Amino acid sequence: MARARLIVYDFLMSFMWVWSGILVKMFVSKALGMGNQPKAEILKGAFSIINMFFFAFLGKITKGAAYNPLTVFSSAVSGDFSHFLFTVGARIPAQVIGSITGVRLIIETFPGIGLGPRLNVDIHRGALTEGFLTFAIVIISLGLARKIPGSFFMKTWITSVSKLALHILGSDLTGGCMNPASVMGWAYARGDHITKEHILVYWLAPIEATLLAVWTFRLVVKPITEEKEKVKAKSE
Repeated sequence: MARARLIVYDFLMSFMWVWSGILVKMFVSKALGMGNQPKAEILKGAFSIINMFFFAFLGKITKGAAYNPLTVFSSAVSGDFSHFLFTVGARIPAQVIGSITGVRLIIETFPGIGLGPRLNVDIHRGALTEGFLTFAIVIISLGLARKIPGSFFMKTWITSVSKLALHILGSDLTGGCMNPASVMGWAYARGDHITKEHILVYWLAPIEATLLAVWTFRLVVKPITEEKEKVKAKSE
């Protein structure tokens, strides 16, 4: 029963996530009438951080629901095989379906809204970009998930600002999404969700980067952190 609830929550959060991004853009550019002014970009960034806080809170009260396949995939790699199968076979598909459903409803409601992020560079540079951004955010997330001092607010603040900075860094190249389910929703609407560019750049590269980040954290970061904790405990 708990697993079934988690699948439903993943679907709903993925649906809400694609909608939230569009609503933030529409509110700033149309409701406030700011268009593409520099002030508008700053305001969008502020609202994006607030939005990420809201979804982090939802993830907490739903006991682990998520809108990003990379978030659940990184924890699945570190867990047992049954948890891995449940994540890959049920949770990630639920997130993808939620994103596709959300995007289709967005397009029906706002026909001229656009068709989401696109690859603006060659496929190899795009894969490297999405891979680098994913590697960075997964390392940050794993570090914050450790038992380190800090409140929910502080950890969410660091994660949100990091995601926003990385998104801005890659926005002109690949969209800086770091979320295969969200990109899949828009690609499905365009009809190019099975192209080589989409699969390599927005799925394979982020998944490989996630695996590399988890292994790097296990081999390098985790032992260093544990050693520091032992030294600190001895000094006390």
